Amino acid sequence: MYTLLNTINSPEELRLLSREQLPQLADELREFLVESVSKTGGHLSSNLGTVELTIALHYVFDTPQDKLVWDVGHQTYVHKILTGRRTRMSSLRMAGGLAGFPKREESPYDTFGTGHSSTSISAALGMAVAAQLAGSERRAVAIIGDGAMTGGMAFEALNNAGAMDANLLVILNDNDMSISRPVGALNNYLAKLMSGRFYAAMRRGSEKMLKGMPPMLEFAKRAEEHVKGMVIPGTLFEEFGFNYIGPIDGHDVDVLLDTLGNIRKLTGPQFLHIVTQKGRGYDKAEADCLLYHGVSKFDRTNGIVSKPASQPSYTQVFGQWLCDMAEQDQRVVGITPAMCEGSGMPAFAERFPARYFDVGIAEQHALTFAAGLACDGYKPVVAIYSTFLQRAYDQLIHDIAIQNLPVLLAIDRGGLVGADGATHAGSFDLSFLRCIPNLTVMTPADENECRRMLYTAMRMDTPTAVRYPRGIGPGVAVQKEMSALTVGKAELRRSGKRVAILAFGSMLAPGLRAAESLDATVVNMRFVKPLDAEMVARIARDHELLVSVEENVLQGGAGSAVAECLNQLGLTVPLLQLGLPDSFIEQGDPAQMLADCGLDAGGIVASVQRKLSSKN
Repeated sequence: MYTLLNTINSPEELRLLSREQLPQLADELREFLVESVSKTGGHLSSNLGTVELTIALHYVFDTPQDKLVWDVGHQTYVHKILTGRRTRMSSLRMAGGLAGFPKREESPYDTFGTGHSSTSISAALGMAVAAQLAGSERRAVAIIGDGAMTGGMAFEALNNAGAMDANLLVILNDNDMSISRPVGALNNYLAKLMSGRFYAAMRRGSEKMLKGMPPMLEFAKRAEEHVKGMVIPGTLFEEFGFNYIGPIDGHDVDVLLDTLGNIRKLTGPQFLHIVTQKGRGYDKAEADCLLYHGVSKFDRTNGIVSKPASQPSYTQVFGQWLCDMAEQDQRVVGITPAMCEGSGMPAFAERFPARYFDVGIAEQHALTFAAGLACDGYKPVVAIYSTFLQRAYDQLIHDIAIQNLPVLLAIDRGGLVGADGATHAGSFDLSFLRCIPNLTVMTPADENECRRMLYTAMRMDTPTAVRYPRGIGPGVAVQKEMSALTVGKAELRRSGKRVAILAFGSMLAPGLRAAESLDATVVNMRFVKPLDAEMVARIARDHELLVSVEENVLQGGAGSAVAECLNQLGLTVPLLQLGLPDSFIEQGDPAQMLADCGLDAGGIVASVQRKLSSKN
């Protein structure tokens, strides 16, 4: 089935193929991708769209000596396959297996780890300058998806790179036709022409000749801009100091090879614009590239078969609450940094389009935009993943918290996230949130409590954060009617002896199970900030050992808040803090990952028993 693909275990072997064989290789790669991802799950549409581009890059450039930096790293499966990892694709996103994103420890061909977007141009520019400083001829290439171009960091890097003379190539993989008109023979021809050395030499020669006549030089530059602007959308990138080339057909191997071959001979910053189709080659992904963007295992013949959910996920609970809240209050607006589906907002976007704002992959802008809305009396809700909120920390402090504005952060994917691994885990939010003045931080233990916390936050006139995990909760029925919680008050869930477990958010369920074996008291703490000091004091006076449990790193987290509270109260009862370790946790099965961290019921029991034994 894979006549050519089975012979390719490195780019060196790829380069032994003739150009005429590459389209067949592309067909085999697509077949292999669909077959492989259908068994493991993963990102499909984006990878089907970059098959020819990946082949051409490794065919033309001397990788890994030449550096390829992939942005939005979920488009690198073909890159992994062609760089010696084909036989390991069956372990994709599994514990001990291949990561779903580029990873430097995994291969010398993965030159830069990219789990978040808009970083490739900065990293590739650093590599290009490093080559320049070392006197090396090696090249640096940044491959950035069109969605990542909405991130401000990409434009910061473009601005810096255009002012340098480093040999950097930026490839814009425009897979939504969001910038260009449909490409054709004329555009392909122009791209070849403008990437050729004759055009570049003519341009440099003309500039040198006209330098003695400044008015003529300015006229020539403006004339070139206007002529190019009539046939290509490259004026913006030219203004940044790049030589813009394209748009070209990203599925035409010959055009890619010719254009990349020409560009590799040029010096200075180059910008190549290619147009590709998400899901290319698999009819079901072509028909619905969004559905097949990130998938679980599926039947490749029948495609993804939707199964009715047995219970709503936290994300769905949030989405329904947002719609209900928007019906009640015209001031409610929903904001997401390019995560509409992932954050549970499609229904809101359809029902309240005038109050729905997808700002693109621009987390910093999302928070300050929300702050501006709050200044004028609106009630903005920012739906954001925990790991993406990290990118807007300054805006959270400076633009929201200092001004004490009523912005609600609905923080999804708090804690470990399974197959996406360390780059997408929400391991640090409780630590970096609880130190911010004016901010209230809540952690729901179940689905209905999540809804109540969101409602509580909406009723407050200060910054709030409701942080919930990925996937489903313990299965508590969600009540349609909304009622607010008392801010800063915990809930006693079980009375026991000697040991008291102070559980935060997702850790209540395993805490309750552990308590059955330990005959322990269990408190659902609910609020990380403000902490219920009265409850902590009451429990501390009646128990020999307190145990804080959180799905967050121990350093500076909820357990640290309990320790600080005990110190302020002058109480010396021993405190055992359980949480995520001081390390980055790689991908795997979520339940097993928690167990490995000692955060399942058995792990909690074992930790408590060890602590009690050491006391005796």
